[in-house]
Amino acid sequence: MIYTITLNPAVDKEYLIPDFTFDQVTRANATRIDLGGKGFNVSRLLKIMGTESVALAFAGGHCGSLLRDGLFRLGIPTDFTWISGETRANISILDSRRRRYLKINEAGPTVTETDFHNLLARVLDLAAPGDWWVLGGSLPPGAPADSYAQLITAVQNKGGRALLDSSGPALALGCRAAPFLVKPNQAETAELTGLPVGSTAELAAAAQAVRALGPAHVVISRGAAGALLASEAGVWLAESPAVPPGNPTGAGDALVGGLVWALAREETLVNALAWGVACGAAGASQPGTGMGARAEIEALRAHINPVPLP
Repeated sequence: MIYTITLNPAVDKEYLIPDFTFDQVTRANATRIDLGGKGFNVSRLLKIMGTESVALAFAGGHCGSLLRDGLFRLGIPTDFTWISGETRANISILDSRRRRYLKINEAGPTVTETDFHNLLARVLDLAAPGDWWVLGGSLPPGAPADSYAQLITAVQNKGGRALLDSSGPALALGCRAAPFLVKPNQAETAELTGLPVGSTAELAAAAQAVRALGPAHVVISRGAAGALLASEAGVWLAESPAVPPGNPTGAGDALVGGLVWALAREETLVNALAWGVACGAAGASQPGTGMGARAEIEALRAHINPVPLP
């Protein structure tokens, strides 16, 4: 089974406007609402690829119920830990003329020590050998700084494998728990290691430096350029095919979804990298945090051939 954990989910609202104009009323040409949060995005990608997952999260209030009901309508089982606060709402404003966007994220509701212990206990109940767990996103206020480290340890002590996609101290502490794989982007990699990432060679060295912190494998997302994989066996680079521009907000989550989908099918890490890049490219071409269609993903995968780096 694949499980996803979203500690700070959100209702994502996107407004398409004709142009960014300040100090006057701007009317949206279109509006859409998506079920936001890295884990939810991964679960949606897995659903598109025909694989079931269970979405765990903290949730509260009207927005929490909206997320639960929306995932139910998509056929994605949930196992929420309910809290007293209101789940956050995030806003994206997309300029249709310049194809640029502004994204505003709320901090999220405060999580208590009891809330976190309840979620951790639920993870311990569910965790079993051979399962895959995707942990992603920011930490809500009140959550322990080592939340992901505790969850990774719980999962992997039970024989599962954890994939982490976070940033800042939560990522750094999570790496120390030796997850199966971490997926930072270039900026997060530079922050985590203090190393330059401007060239491919620098990025490869930084990826191996991330591995030295604890993770067995590292995939660094490079936006429209694709992604880089570092493992004990070496480093591979996968370039992304060109796709029509959309909202790239959920592309990194789609990449993670493609990785875990392929790994759960017992694909090699290199093949999983190619599938991840294909899923990320498909997601980047969609409005909102759309994931693309399976046929599109499969077509893109046919053009991706990871190459080993010296």
